[in-house]
Amino acid sequence: MFLTTTIAPAVATCTTMIFTWVKNGKPDVSMCLNASLAGLVGVTAGCDAFDAIGATVVGIVSGILVVVVVEVLDLKCHVDDPVGAVGVHMANGAWGTLAVGLLANPDAPAGLNGLFYTGDFRQLGLQALGFVAVAVYAVLAMILTFKIIEKTNGLRADPEDELKGLDISEHGLPSAYADFAPAVEKYGALAPGEEIVAVTGVTPVAEAIPVKREPSFAPEGSKFTKVEIIFKEERLYALKEAMTKLGITGMTVSHVMGCGVQKGRPEYYRGVAVETNLLPKVQVDIVVSSVPVRDVIETAKKVLYTGHIGDGKIFVYDVENVVKVRTGEEGFAALQDVE
Repeated sequence: MFLTTTIAPAVATCTTMIFTWVKNGKPDVSMCLNASLAGLVGVTAGCDAFDAIGATVVGIVSGILVVVVVEVLDLKCHVDDPVGAVGVHMANGAWGTLAVGLLANPDAPAGLNGLFYTGDFRQLGLQALGFVAVAVYAVLAMILTFKIIEKTNGLRADPEDELKGLDISEHGLPSAYADFAPAVEKYGALAPGEEIVAVTGVTPVAEAIPVKREPSFAPEGSKFTKVEIIFKEERLYALKEAMTKLGITGMTVSHVMGCGVQKGRPEYYRGVAVETNLLPKVQVDIVVSSVPVRDVIETAKKVLYTGHIGDGKIFVYDVENVVKVRTGEEGFAALQDVE
């Protein structure tokens, strides 16, 4: 069993790599990882009934089957299966069950008579009957289960939660991705029907932090400049550390999609072509006054440079004024943290 459960996943992974490479012009890493699971699922039912040849055949079929099923669901049926579970578990579970009736070697520990070895259809019929019985039970049981959920709790999330994401409403998390968690109020998401209203007078005047009111625009000799940097995602933390050392105290980070003259390059995710004209990037916006703009630009160039296409671009803009909403400070003071 150790031999068969090792051969099938390995062969399935190699088969998927070659299949997607020939089909798409490059191997699909995500699909190859799914293929290793598909091969294991396919060989599980007959792990003690196959020999090395049977396990190899199971792996080859599993490696191709997982790609075909995932692409049919995504591209043809438009069924949302984010992790490819149907292609891995359902399709290859069915294939592995039937494969016992086809490839079982009577000399293997299980001692079953596969069609290709003995010409006996009996085992194949038993495997097919088992598959049909399990499929019918699963369909009926899940229809009943979903009907009960639909009538009680409901199958679909509230429209507000669909827009904001279930991380907030179900788990109390701003995002499942900690590095790019959006800012949310400490009291959580708004309940259905609630809306944001302006609140005044919450802090008594005696407790307010004293601030110096600046004129509406920058005083003579002061200038505000916005530096917008667009670059590859993996360089974000290196840039952040470099800017902190330079004296930058604030920045805005956004996920963006874009392309330059090269117009992107072909990418595939689980066999589905990703938009080739737009590539994921990170955009960092920094407004500076006391820190020399040239220092910001040169530091960013040094951190982001790799010599390859797509290192990024830096845009520099003049800024007329900066206003801090909470205190009403304007100009240079609005960029400072008096707390």
